[in-house]
Amino acid sequence: MIQAIITKILFLIAVIDPLGSVPVYLEATKQFDEKHKKKIAIRASFVAFGILLFFILVGQIILEGMEVSLDAFQISGGVILFLFALTMIFGEGKPESEKHLIKDYKHVTIFPVAIPSIASPGAIMAVVLMTDNHLYSINEQAITTFLVLIVIGLTMSLLLAANIVQKRIGEYGITVISKIMGLILASYAVQSILSGLKAFFNLG
Repeated sequence: MIQAIITKILFLIAVIDPLGSVPVYLEATKQFDEKHKKKIAIRASFVAFGILLFFILVGQIILEGMEVSLDAFQISGGVILFLFALTMIFGEGKPESEKHLIKDYKHVTIFPVAIPSIASPGAIMAVVLMTDNHLYSINEQAITTFLVLIVIGLTMSLLLAANIVQKRIGEYGITVISKIMGLILASYAVQSILSGLKAFFNLG
């Protein structure tokens, strides 16, 4: 049980990538004073959790309404996560790519800080996979939701201390860590694809 929780929280840290959001947040809030920066960090974290919670609750309902099978969902979700992981590993990195999304500095709380920096497409797909009604009990799904809240809380703490974090680790260090998170995410994605294929072809 404890090992499963540790595995889940490490995976959530990999897919949400709290450290990777720090440079994005610093760039997005560079025109604001400290008071407004803190408000943006808190609000963006709450919005991101709200988005992820929405998909935890209704993501599978939407997919099942479209008559998507569990096996197809696992395979497609794994492919999407794998492609997302590849952009983390081989792309210019989460911080740089998301900085380019900033067009309007007056409305950065929702975009790009809350989404896609914290609640990224990969994170949304991950939480839906991790709370599948066919694979996990209500208690397991509740634990996963709580772990998502913990990781979002960690992200908010890092954003509130963003200047200190960047000075200690540096943007280059944050990019390296983001790429390592991408490797972990890629491994989970491949496992999801293999599990879906195994179930679809009844391989035991």
